[in-house]
Amino acid sequence: MNNSRQPAFIYTYAYNEAERSLCHLEMRSFFDKDTETKILKSFIKIDPSRSPFMKGRLEVLAEGDKVEEIISQAPNFGSEKETNKVIFLKINDRQGKDKVENAERLRIERAIGSDMQGNFDLQNPDQLFAVVPFEGRWYFGLYTKSEPIWFNHMKKPREYSTALSTRVARAVANIAVPHPKGIQAIDPCCGIGTVLVEALSMGIDIVGRDINPLVCEGSRENIAYFGLTGDVRKSAIEDIEEMYDVAIIDLPYNLYTNASWEDQFTILKHARRIAKKVVIVTIESMDDRLNTVGLHITDRCITKKQQFTREIVVCQ
Repeated sequence: MNNSRQPAFIYTYAYNEAERSLCHLEMRSFFDKDTETKILKSFIKIDPSRSPFMKGRLEVLAEGDKVEEIISQAPNFGSEKETNKVIFLKINDRQGKDKVENAERLRIERAIGSDMQGNFDLQNPDQLFAVVPFEGRWYFGLYTKSEPIWFNHMKKPREYSTALSTRVARAVANIAVPHPKGIQAIDPCCGIGTVLVEALSMGIDIVGRDINPLVCEGSRENIAYFGLTGDVRKSAIEDIEEMYDVAIIDLPYNLYTNASWEDQFTILKHARRIAKKVVIVTIESMDDRLNTVGLHITDRCITKKQQFTREIVVCQ
């Protein structure tokens, strides 16, 4: 049995094909890599409830070449003062002819759980543990389920039909600020605050600005409705003087208004001026325009909503 000295984490994902590109960009933002297997190992610790695509996180306590190595170490885990439950993660890279069938999964769960310290409680355990095969090895550890916090934000007092969906807004906030400590962010065209609500609910330090006083009022109402506190003020982007680590810009202008390239140029030019990193949501390709204002694309993805496609572009 080889116990890892450096904390390691295994994350499992669930997404459909339409969400794949967005989810993979979020993965790369968190971990600097992505995967098609929907299971990923990293030494980076992320709260799984941040992502709309994560199912959960296993904090590795033990690993081995065979599951028997995990079972033999079961008495070392758990506590006599707490109840526990062990689950076999169904999302793993053992698929096809190598798939671990249900009967074997149940056997492994029982073998580990029955030998652990404390009582085994299937309904309401004090501690939840998980076991999973991944890349030819077996891993066991504490398991944290993802809570769909974003789902509670879907119904807002103020809504626009053109606003980003809550899931997309949450992913965009993660892409912009994957590691919030010490990062100051701004949404200078915040609208009714869909991105702000998601970012603030994850503890991201972000402020909102918009040239329209009515949408600023709507944004403040939405933020307060979910018990959050945020700084939202009326301001044109060209009047913003403070510097930020990252700016998030949603640019659905040409589809719904008569905003010209000059208007977009102004927004992009000043976004580059006030932020070191800029994440842009657009309904049209604008690589040449971004280059014109000195924004260099470092990553990108697409996301679909009903009849049209948005592109999310990360720039430095």
